[in-house]
Amino acid sequence: MDTKKRINRIVGQLKGIERMVEENRDCSDVLQQLTAIKKAIDGLSKEVVISGVCRFVPKEETKKIEEIMKRAINL
Repeated sequence: MDTKKRINRIVGQLKGIERMVEENRDCSDVLQQLTAIKKAIDGLSKEVVISGVCRFVPKEETKKIEEIMKRAINL
């Protein structure tokens, strides 16, 4: 998924939480959505780090380095 789509999804989730709070929705529902946003932001962070590092790697090594980075981040 590209970065722009991830950001748009996170923004949409935040707006949804804003509505939930305004509607005085149950705390557990709001917390569930917050957890989903945390995971989405973690995914976005990983993507940003990997793409940032891969800019400095020769093209033929990009996929290999990307896999190494994903494994390292998930430790």
